Amino acid sequence: MLRATALGVFSLAHLPFGTSSPAPDVFHEPDRVPYKGSDDDLLDEIERAAYDFFWNEASSTTGQVKDRALVNGNDHHEIASIAATGFELTGLCIAEARGYGKAAAIRDCVRQTLRFLRQHMPHEHGFFYHFIDLQTGERVWNCELSSIDTSLLLCGVLTARAHFKDAEIQDLATAIYERVDWPWMLNGGKTFSMGWKPEGGFLAGRWNHYCELMMIYLLALGSSTHPVSKDAWNAWSRPTVKFQEFEYISGNDPLFTHQYSHAWFDFRGKRDSYANYFENSVEATRAHKQFCLSLGAEFPDYSEHLWGITASDSAVGYQAWGGPPRLGRLDGSVVPCAAGGSLPFLYGDCIEVLRTIRERYQQAWGKYGFVDAFNPLTNWYNADVLGIDLGITMLMAENQRTGFVWNTFMKNAEAKLGMEKAGFRPDGGHAGETVQRPTSV
Repeated sequence: MLRATALGVFSLAHLPFGTSSPAPDVFHEPDRVPYKGSDDDLLDEIERAAYDFFWNEASSTTGQVKDRALVNGNDHHEIASIAATGFELTGLCIAEARGYGKAAAIRDCVRQTLRFLRQHMPHEHGFFYHFIDLQTGERVWNCELSSIDTSLLLCGVLTARAHFKDAEIQDLATAIYERVDWPWMLNGGKTFSMGWKPEGGFLAGRWNHYCELMMIYLLALGSSTHPVSKDAWNAWSRPTVKFQEFEYISGNDPLFTHQYSHAWFDFRGKRDSYANYFENSVEATRAHKQFCLSLGAEFPDYSEHLWGITASDSAVGYQAWGGPPRLGRLDGSVVPCAAGGSLPFLYGDCIEVLRTIRERYQQAWGKYGFVDAFNPLTNWYNADVLGIDLGITMLMAENQRTGFVWNTFMKNAEAKLGMEKAGFRPDGGHAGETVQRPTSV
């Protein structure tokens, strides 16, 4: 069985599902070393650290950014991901607005990145390969031409177009977006294919149930050159998950699926014919916290102050884990971007997690911010950070603080048109209520 995420298409059959190792009989939470700053100071520190990653770990030739790097830099990885570059472009907009770096240098970097994407990056019908060589842009690992990762990149491209008052940046961004042939990626169906490979054509998997997919459809609906019918918005299913007192639209997917489209598209106070998706993500985040707390007997590190699991590295490799329902071989690991990417949905609870990690788990913090994952029960700390996980935390931290990414991205006429065609309207006070009954999961 195949499932797609922003990290690409992978086989669930290859993931080590099953019962995790027993937790230690006694778990001693480390003493807190009080963080001297305010919560806003902590968010600013997180954003600055992510900016340092995007600035230091991008190619000076192509502008593309590494998929991952060592948390303290001095890194030699040479693989970039287009999703990370989408977060990078947005992060550079935040950095320029906040004065994290020299404005002219940041603008030059954005311009160079867009030039490479427009003029040199290999593509098919405007879609890009998921993983590429950092210095050349050439496809690596026999990876797919990715519809979701291209969409993540385009969100960054359009954010840059809206933020920078620079004619070349705006022209390049427009050309990159308008080149995308969205109907081609439908491959004759009602929902988008997850990707394409030159060796075998379109992948069998489709974006056909609720997850991070909303950005693909909204970008396609808003296109002035190669749009798809508004019927495509209604073609994907909206299954529900029930856990304890919580019920919300979701697939059997990690928590990030409730975060990614929300980083750019502003769903606050709006609904379509099915739901208020912002309030849906609020409910999903509450359910996820309670799910983690329900595992306390098995994993005693999970508490009101420390929780959060989403797709990440682990001590035994990449895991698409989370819940509810239970997904993957859970082992008590904590993934900081689970809380970081949900800051606007459940701010008080999420900032408490980030503050707890900063104060109690010194090895979980480095030059580029929080490590991708760590396990307090086994004393395992990931050596790496991932661009997409730093990125979602940076963007959602800024949205929580100022709404900057939402306000900037939504200046794009195409974003507004996409939401209009999808039938979004003011909520009218019925947040989270489902009008058309989705299929249960």
